[in-house]
Amino acid sequence: MKKLLLLLMCSTLLNCYQTQRHCNDFNTGHFYSEVYINEVLYKSEFTRTNKTQVEIYNGKTDSSLVRWINDCEVVFKTIHPKNMADQKDIHLKILTTTDSSYTYEYSYVGDPKKQKGIAYKIK
Repeated sequence: MKKLLLLLMCSTLLNCYQTQRHCNDFNTGHFYSEVYINEVLYKSEFTRTNKTQVEIYNGKTDSSLVRWINDCEVVFKTIHPKNMADQKDIHLKILTTTDSSYTYEYSYVGDPKKQKGIAYKIK
């Protein structure tokens, strides 16, 4: 009986925990992002408005149109694609937030393989 009561208490405590997601805080602003792909760290900096995102990666600037699906999910469409991969839209979902950062997953629209990263709000 004690084990059942202990299990019930633990279950209740675990069910009370909810992941923080204040996505609206990160819909616009200036950010720094880190993503590990095949154990290699990729860093970029970007500025997002309600309609566009301008990203600087390895000294190159890339611009995308921004379309929010809901407060925590967005689709990016490259404005001037340079190759076939740039023509594919990217879906990003904010998984968790803190006061100054968010963890996200992203993939090409329709691709089941997702990558994870973290972005830090600069301004």
